[in-house]
Amino acid sequence: MKSRKIPLRKCVACGEMMPKKSLIRVVRSPEGEVSIDLTGKKSGRGAYLCGQESCFKLAHKNRALDRALKATVGPEVYEQLARDFLAVEETFLAERDKEEVDDE
Repeated sequence: MKSRKIPLRKCVACGEMMPKKSLIRVVRSPEGEVSIDLTGKKSGRGAYLCGQESCFKLAHKNRALDRALKATVGPEVYEQLARDFLAVEETFLAERDKEEVDDE
């Protein structure tokens, strides 16, 4: 039986290639709104970050989200993303651990 290909994406902060499901997607909607997309299905331009706070801080410092989303991400958006990121980090990590157990 042929094994399924696992889609890989690159973290915009650290540059590490990881499975898509183990990354958090930040999306710029067609209206220009920037938000976190846990489902990975929102329409718009996406950028991926590791589920680590250090990668989020590095992306903020290097303005990596600005380049990846091809739009200026203002400081208020980074503050909102920081709050959202910390809020969803535990949920994201729990779901990722659950999926890893299911895969085994």
